[in-house]
Amino acid sequence: MRTPTYIFRLYVAGDAQNSVLARANLRALCETYLPEQHQIEVLDVFREPTRALEDAIFMTPTLIKLAPSSVRRIVGTLSQTESVLLALGLDDCLP
Repeated sequence: MRTPTYIFRLYVAGDAQNSVLARANLRALCETYLPEQHQIEVLDVFREPTRALEDAIFMTPTLIKLAPSSVRRIVGTLSQTESVLLALGLDDCLP
Protein backbone atom coordinates (compact mmCIF):
# COMPACT_ATOMS: atom_id res chain seq x y z
CA MET A 1 0.00 0.00 0.00
CA ARG A 2 1.36 3.39 -0.99
CA THR A 3 1.59 6.06 1.70
CA PRO A 4 -0.20 9.31 0.83
CA THR A 5 1.69 12.47 0.01
CA TYR A 6 0.61 15.43 2.09
CA ILE A 7 0.51 18.65 0.11
CA PHE A 8 0.65 21.91 2.03
CA ARG A 9 0.44 25.52 0.90
CA LEU A 10 1.68 28.08 3.41
CA TYR A 11 0.85 31.73 2.89
CA VAL A 12 3.30 34.13 4.54
CA ALA A 13 3.89 37.87 4.68
CA GLY A 14 7.49 38.33 3.60
CA ASP A 15 10.00 37.81 6.38
CA ALA A 16 7.69 38.84 9.23
CA GLN A 17 8.57 37.01 12.45
CA ASN A 18 5.33 34.98 12.49
CA SER A 19 5.89 33.93 8.89
CA VAL A 20 9.46 32.81 9.60
CA LEU A 21 8.24 30.84 12.63
CA ALA A 22 5.43 29.19 10.67
CA ARG A 23 7.85 28.11 7.91
CA ALA A 24 10.28 26.61 10.42
CA ASN A 25 7.54 24.92 12.45
CA LEU A 26 5.92 23.40 9.36
CA ARG A 27 9.24 22.04 8.09
CA ALA A 28 10.05 20.55 11.51
CA LEU A 29 6.58 19.02 11.81
CA CYS A 30 6.78 17.47 8.33
CA GLU A 31 10.31 16.14 8.84
CA THR A 32 9.31 14.58 12.16
CA TYR A 33 5.84 13.19 11.40
CA LEU A 34 5.69 12.96 7.60
CA PRO A 35 9.23 12.22 6.42
CA GLU A 36 9.39 11.87 2.63
CA GLN A 37 5.58 12.09 2.52
CA HIS A 38 5.10 15.82 2.07
CA GLN A 39 5.35 18.75 -0.31
CA ILE A 40 5.37 22.34 0.89
CA GLU A 41 4.60 25.33 -1.28
CA VAL A 42 5.30 28.70 0.35
CA LEU A 43 3.59 31.75 -1.12
CA ASP A 44 4.32 35.31 -0.10
CA VAL A 45 1.14 37.43 -0.14
CA PHE A 46 3.22 40.50 -1.01
CA ARG A 47 4.56 38.82 -4.16
CA GLU A 48 1.40 36.93 -5.12
CA PRO A 49 -1.60 38.91 -3.84
CA THR A 50 -3.93 37.56 -6.52
CA ARG A 51 -3.30 33.96 -5.46
CA ALA A 52 -3.91 34.90 -1.86
CA LEU A 53 -7.24 36.46 -2.80
CA GLU A 54 -8.20 33.42 -4.90
CA ASP A 55 -7.61 31.20 -1.85
CA ALA A 56 -9.44 33.69 0.42
CA ILE A 57 -6.35 34.40 2.54
CA PHE A 58 -6.98 37.36 4.81
CA MET A 59 -4.46 36.63 7.57
CA THR A 60 -0.92 35.31 7.58
CA PRO A 61 0.56 32.92 8.20
CA THR A 62 -2.15 30.57 6.91
CA LEU A 63 -1.55 26.90 6.18
CA ILE A 64 -3.78 24.97 3.81
CA LYS A 65 -3.60 21.17 3.65
CA LEU A 66 -4.57 20.38 0.06
CA ALA A 67 -4.08 16.62 0.01
CA PRO A 68 -4.93 13.98 0.89
CA SER A 69 -8.62 14.90 0.75
CA SER A 70 -10.38 16.96 3.38
CA VAL A 71 -8.88 20.39 2.81
CA ARG A 72 -8.04 22.08 6.10
CA ARG A 73 -6.82 25.54 7.11
CA ILE A 74 -4.85 26.75 10.09
CA VAL A 75 -3.90 30.34 10.88
CA GLY A 76 -0.88 31.05 13.07
CA THR A 77 2.74 30.09 13.66
CA LEU A 78 2.00 26.34 13.96
CA SER A 79 3.92 26.23 17.24
CA GLN A 80 1.43 24.03 19.12
CA THR A 81 2.42 20.74 17.46
CA GLU A 82 -0.29 18.57 19.02
CA SER A 83 -3.04 21.06 18.12
CA VAL A 84 -1.70 21.41 14.57
CA LEU A 85 -1.62 17.63 14.06
CA LEU A 86 -5.22 17.36 15.30
CA ALA A 87 -6.37 20.27 13.13
CA LEU A 88 -4.76 18.69 10.07
CA GLY A 89 -6.43 15.35 10.75
CA LEU A 90 -3.11 13.68 11.59
CA ASP A 91 -4.27 12.25 14.93
CA ASP A 92 -2.50 8.97 14.17
CA CYS A 93 0.83 10.86 14.29
CA LEU A 94 0.32 11.92 17.89
CA PRO A 95 2.81 10.43 20.35
